Amino acid sequence: MRRRPGIGGLQTAAAARDSYRLLGENVAKLRTDLMKEQLSTFRSQLEDFARKHKNDIRKNPAFRSQFHEMCAKVGVDPLASNKGFWAELLGIGDFYYELGVQIVDICLATRPINGGLINLEELCKILRQRRKGAREAVSEDDCLRAISKLKVLGSGFEVITVGKRKLVRSVPTELKKDHNEILELSQAQGFVTVEEVERRLSWTTGRATDALETLLDEGLAMIDDGHRDGKRRYWFPCVSSVSSFVASETL
Repeated sequence: MRRRPGIGGLQTAAAARDSYRLLGENVAKLRTDLMKEQLSTFRSQLEDFARKHKNDIRKNPAFRSQFHEMCAKVGVDPLASNKGFWAELLGIGDFYYELGVQIVDICLATRPINGGLINLEELCKILRQRRKGAREAVSEDDCLRAISKLKVLGSGFEVITVGKRKLVRSVPTELKKDHNEILELSQAQGFVTVEEVERRLSWTTGRATDALETLLDEGLAMIDDGHRDGKRRYWFPCVSSVSSFVASETL
């Protein structure tokens, strides 16, 4: 028959639990203090690195991207403010704010053509054309960082992924699953027909027509009826090469 522990045994067990708890708290505090010390050291080393390589960070997009990754690992955001150490040392805060303004201008200028949805690759191409002669080269990573800052400001700008492409949206149009599937399908030729959507996506005529007409109403599609087969083609400037020519002419 098992005996119940006496009062003395219970007190001893409680004391042991308290000791283990205190020991655990002390170990956790030591680890936290050690991590804070390590992060402080990393940040100091990061500042030294930035001073040493500031010209490469400013001029080399690939190097700049790697620098941002290092910053993220130690919880430093050089773009959080255009004032302070990072802005004074590198000037990258001003660089991204300038990119953001130029991106907004390009999106507004091309909106009558693409309905407010532009291929990220095309956006970067137009941006580079605008910045010819600028000291800093611009990469897609730079564009994405500038757009992320625009999003924080509540401007409605965001990047969406459709198939293998990234598209920048500058209007509050909500794209549903059907619309995304059509946009992905159109990437092969830049356009689709109702018949192709029916066949490739196994949709009814009504479903295909409704989704395409919605995209047309939102300004994301253009129609072309000038073909011998009589089939209407729905062109999507945000994914077709036609957009590059028209956009460059507009800008």
